[in-house]
Amino acid sequence: MQGKYLIVDKSLLPPYCEKVAEARELLDEGMAKDVSEAVRKVGISRSTYYKYKNMVRDMSTVSMGRHAIISMMMSHRVGVLSTVIRIISNYDYSIWTINQNPPVDAKANVVITLELGEDVDLLDDMLRDIEQVAGLSHVQLLGMD
Repeated sequence: MQGKYLIVDKSLLPPYCEKVAEARELLDEGMAKDVSEAVRKVGISRSTYYKYKNMVRDMSTVSMGRHAIISMMMSHRVGVLSTVIRIISNYDYSIWTINQNPPVDAKANVVITLELGEDVDLLDDMLRDIEQVAGLSHVQLLGMD
């Protein structure tokens, strides 16, 4: 098994996983004004929500497909971003946007939106290659559509 993600029946997971997804949905839809209200409505602690909020999603809120958004923390050094772009190009994915925040302490957050086309199968391989680039401290797939 090569991928980082699994699709499992929610009956296999602890109940708090579904509640984290519910709290996130309440916030996204504006049915809760803040995290405190959302977690109170679903019956979990704030710490549980914050611990798992980026790891649990309801499949109905994620449409899998042809675009991916990747976030990374990058050292502000010559060649790091161009190496990442070269890796993306090697996988024949097109870059839609690159957003880079100004560097703070010689590190900058970079978010890249990709057009994957029909070939999403190699996305995990590409992310593993990007994670190996010297000067990156954090690579995360934020979402797909």
